[in-house]
Amino acid sequence: MRTDEMRNDIPKTSFWRRQMSGVRDFGKGIFDKIKAIYEKRKLQINLIIILLLLVFPYLARSNYIMGIACRMLMYSVLAGSLNVINGYSGQFNIGHAGFFLIGAYTEAIFATQFGISFWPLLAVSGAFAAIVGFLISLPTLRLRGIYLAIVTLGFSEILRVIALNWSSVTGGAMGIKSIPSPTFFGMTISNSSNYYYIFLFIAILFLAVTGRVLKSRVGRAWISIREDEAAARSLGVETRFYKSINFMYGAFWAGVAGAAFAPYYRFIASDMFTLDEGFNILSMVIIGGQGTLVGPLVGSIIVNLITEVFRFAARYRMVVYATLIIVMMWWRPQGLVGAYDSVFAIKKSQRKPVRMASAKEAGEE
Repeated sequence: MRTDEMRNDIPKTSFWRRQMSGVRDFGKGIFDKIKAIYEKRKLQINLIIILLLLVFPYLARSNYIMGIACRMLMYSVLAGSLNVINGYSGQFNIGHAGFFLIGAYTEAIFATQFGISFWPLLAVSGAFAAIVGFLISLPTLRLRGIYLAIVTLGFSEILRVIALNWSSVTGGAMGIKSIPSPTFFGMTISNSSNYYYIFLFIAILFLAVTGRVLKSRVGRAWISIREDEAAARSLGVETRFYKSINFMYGAFWAGVAGAAFAPYYRFIASDMFTLDEGFNILSMVIIGGQGTLVGPLVGSIIVNLITEVFRFAARYRMVVYATLIIVMMWWRPQGLVGAYDSVFAIKKSQRKPVRMASAKEAGEE
């Protein structure tokens, strides 16, 4: 075979692939620069962000905008708690709406039937969700991937059906109405501008506590399980114990978010916690970036903005989410704020270089 013929056999990269590679490299450069700036001025940037968040209600002066901001903060906690399960321990939960339901119904039932204050019910609702999360984790400790996902999906739907049919406790299809609004030093918190600070407090508390947990021995155990469960077990990590703790921790914060959600809307029903809600939370984690603290917050902002922009075509909302997820999986599988070398990024197969035949070898052929 002649040398020029062998050169023609070398695989040629298509124009489209070269362009997409350039886009990915450009995006990587931008994210790396932003990350470097943030790491250099972390304290100052965090203080500025917190200050802006505190004065935001006085700048917005619109119940509509504040309503969107409240939903963004609430979903950032929901998506963040799911990210703890999916992103930091490698488990695959798509039934997170079930824990959200437990928190909301726990707060609504205790507040309407027993008159318990909102503030202790935040912790009580989270604890109830964590207990259920522990019970769910026990039979699923040996399951991974799609099998675990199916179990969590079924669990979420079972809880929704129970809430729909247990009329004496949950109100059935009519739901629970007139959920009392929280009070703070005698002041009733009823509108979105005031309720915004409750969601902001929960979101900041979640980020602060989760950040500390992830840097602890427990968080390192979760990450080791995500990377290689067999290797972690061989090094003495009690994988079953830490996987159960992981499920309980994520469920707790989903329950807290549900407890804050119920009095904000002052009405809950089982159709608020369908499978679509679970996939909605999952899409925020995927779009923002799994295995990062900020990723679910970014995903929550983007998904809620899409919801408002496409409100005129609400029935096609899930189509938009699905399209965006497909694009993200292809272009940036680690999410918008995920690291370029994240374990969630698709590793491209490296082509083996084609050895050019020497002139002697070509002549012999």
